[in-house]
Parts: sequence; structure tokens; C-alpha cells
Amino acid sequence: MKCRLLRRMMCVALCSITICVWGSGKDSLRILWIGNSYTMYNDLPGMVSKIAAEQGVKLSPVRFLKGGEHLSGHYRNPLLIGALKKGGWDYVVIQEYSTGPAQSTREVIADTYHYAHLLDSLAKDGSPNVRVIFYMTWGHKYTNVHNSRMRDPAYPLDENYTDFQNHLRLSYLEMTYENSAWCAPVGMAWQTVRREHPEIELYAKDNYHPSLAGSYLAAHCFVATILQRKYKSATRLGLPSLRADVLQRTALRTVLDNKRILGLTRPLIYKPSKAQ
Repeated sequence: MKCRLLRRMMCVALCSITICVWGSGKDSLRILWIGNSYTMYNDLPGMVSKIAAEQGVKLSPVRFLKGGEHLSGHYRNPLLIGALKKGGWDYVVIQEYSTGPAQSTREVIADTYHYAHLLDSLAKDGSPNVRVIFYMTWGHKYTNVHNSRMRDPAYPLDENYTDFQNHLRLSYLEMTYENSAWCAPVGMAWQTVRREHPEIELYAKDNYHPSLAGSYLAAHCFVATILQRKYKSATRLGLPSLRADVLQRTALRTVLDNKRILGLTRPLIYKPSKAQ
């Protein structure tokens, strides 16, 4: 057990540099994660795998994660490109830099949409039956914390949480639609929790990365996206039971009530058991 924990900690640490591969097996579904610190925090891929396993779905995650990375940077990573071309993936998760999809329309089209399409195409060329999942992130807690060091003057449409989140939502749903992909609506569920349960702190102390509760909410959004059915998880990951239940229910409701706009009308990959 201690060796396994140490191995996991080493993997998460390596992710901040370039890549970590963890998990394999012919009886599992292979999921490739492309992202940055939003995915690395609290080991989101590990959370998703643990909750999915509880529901009878074994996932083998491979991580291409680098703190502060944009999709354009990932596209220049020859190891990632090689992995996508080699194929054999059941799911490929694509997560852009936190502010990327909330920039001006010109910037989003030139940067985010362009590289999202290139990565989506590579994934589907290498794995014709893959399900690409765009990871819709969330607005920073109060305002875009990067504005002061990114550009002058600051883009006015992401200067508060609501505008920031609405812009992210539209951009990720556009990417989902244009690429015939799926979307894990973490940002939408996040907005619901902020509105209905403000006592739950979803943010880390820096006001933009996820707290443990934020990552737990994100994990259930992914599991619900993969399963596309109701389920009950006993996995709490150290959160109080009532709080974990709220986050789980919100994630399920967000996914199952919005299947059409999230692209979840395409066939599932995993095969539900008869008991389900």
C-alpha cells in the first residue's frame, strides 16, 4: 500500500514536468488526458478512475499534463502526437488553459478552436472509435487573475465570474458541436454549486485552481459523462458525506439534463451490465 501511494505521488509530481503514464490492462478502457494544472490538482484522472471502477468500469489513464500549458503547446509535443497517432484510445480528454476559451472571439478562433480541432482530428484518425471529451472548466472566483500579467488593456468580458463562466460555456459547447465530440460540463455544475450551495468552497486558496471539493465535482462530471446514467457512489475521498452527496447529485443532474448540448447522443463505449 505504501509503495502504491508513493508511486502515485511520484506520478503526479512528474506530470508537472511533462508526462506520466499509469495503468494498463487489456480488460480496461484506455483514457488519455491532455491538460494542465486544472487536471493535475488532486489527481483528477485518479479520482475518475476510482469512482468509475466502483461502478464496474475500469479505466487505464495516461496523462499528458503540464502546468500552465495551452493546447497549442500540447500540439508541439512529439510524444503526445505520437501517442495519438499510435491509437488504441477509448477516450481522449482535452482541456485548454483556464482563460483560453474566454478570450476575444478572434483569439479563441485562432488559438483554442484551431488546436482543439487539430488534436481532435489526430485522436480520431488514430482511434476511429474514440470518444473525445472536452473538459469545460470554470471561471476564476472573482475575476480573471491573469489579466494584469497577460495583456493591457484587459479583455472586458472576463472581468467578473459570471461573464467569464458564460464565455467558457459557449466556447466549450461550440468546440463540442463543431468536432462531434462529448463535453464534460464541469463549469456548468460549478456554477450551480456556487449558486445553490455557496457554503461549499470549490476553489483553492489562489481563487482559480480547484479545491478537493472542486476536483470531486469535476470527477463526477466525467464519470457521469462516461456512464450517462444515474449511479450512487460511496467514494468520498475525505469529504463530509453530505457535501460529497451534494456534489455528486449536482454533477449527475448537470450531465443528464443537458445530454443534447453536451453531444451525449452518440453511442456509449463501455457495455453496461444487465444489472445496470
